[in-house]
Amino acid sequence: MAHIYFDHNATTPVDERVLAAMLPYLRGNFGNASSRHEFGTVARKAVDTAREQVAALVGVQPAQVVFVSGGTEANNLFLKGAAACLKPTQVAVSAIEHPCVAKPAQDLARQGWRARKLAVTRDGAIDLADVDDALQAPTGLVSMMLANNETGVIQDVAAVAERARRAGAWMHTDAVQALGKIPVEFKSLNVHAMTLSAHKLYGPKGAGALIVDKRLELKPIIQGGGHERGLRSGTENVPAIAGFGAACELAAGRMAPLGARLEAERARLEEGLRAQGAVIFGARAPRVPNTTYFALPGIDGEALVIELDKAGFAVAAGAACSSTSTEPSATLLAMGIAPEIARGAVRFSTGAGNTADEIAEFLTALSDVADRLRRLTAIAV
Repeated sequence: MAHIYFDHNATTPVDERVLAAMLPYLRGNFGNASSRHEFGTVARKAVDTAREQVAALVGVQPAQVVFVSGGTEANNLFLKGAAACLKPTQVAVSAIEHPCVAKPAQDLARQGWRARKLAVTRDGAIDLADVDDALQAPTGLVSMMLANNETGVIQDVAAVAERARRAGAWMHTDAVQALGKIPVEFKSLNVHAMTLSAHKLYGPKGAGALIVDKRLELKPIIQGGGHERGLRSGTENVPAIAGFGAACELAAGRMAPLGARLEAERARLEEGLRAQGAVIFGARAPRVPNTTYFALPGIDGEALVIELDKAGFAVAAGAACSSTSTEPSATLLAMGIAPEIARGAVRFSTGAGNTADEIAEFLTALSDVADRLRRLTAIAV
């Protein structure tokens, strides 16, 4: 039985055009981009082209793009690299951050920094009053994601950045889940640094970028031969970087029509979910167009994911990075959702290849699976 994939926030399939852009650098053009001969020159040109493509999508100069292995490394590079250049004060991150922001912030707390979590509302949006309260204390670093990986809620990064700058803090945003889904412009967000990743927008795994303000001082967390202007040593992953650039160029052209289609399909999905009694998290806040996070009261989310997988539908019980955890979603708990409801959470995230018919099939299967799980629960009781 062929599975239907509704987990695009975890990763996306590589677009065929992206694969075509990568293949030459996996075959004949295999040179090291730091080599001075023709093989190296060809590879260097590919990296330079990709840097321009990534820069164009977020409205920066190519020199501001630092290629890394992915979003996790980019977030660590900012938090640890900037902290190493500052006097320890306060690092403030939202309560709904991905672990690759939350854990480095906790690590800084063991090095003399004060870690402060910024509260969110029940709708999953940043609580600006709590930001104002947090920034009363001397603060060096602030990090907040642009779009939440579970709820899809779009955060008011620019408003937080304005406050951070007034407080004299460096401001960073993890834009991994927003890139390619909504317009992302570095300048309008008013941040000092921004994290991107290729595999969330139909590019390959193993490529990401930290976009940096030209005035930002960072200490590298990976040292070696001085690649990426000394900020990220290591031989460049030329095929993945070329794919990242191609994915960004494609995203610029299809973002608006794809977003409109996915938003319309989501409206039909959520109408069907509500008819089945579902609670939809973050529904009253602005969201990226492909994401729905819901729970059917009384049904365990992990059990629902497993049974839906058996029925041929790939969805997620929260974030992919925490799929092995039995604890309720930290994001939902931060939103004030009761643990018994949070344990039922399922994330549904569509992509370019999904159709309205597939969503209709999913709703039918969901009803059948949910009824079966309820009967099993009743028997067990």
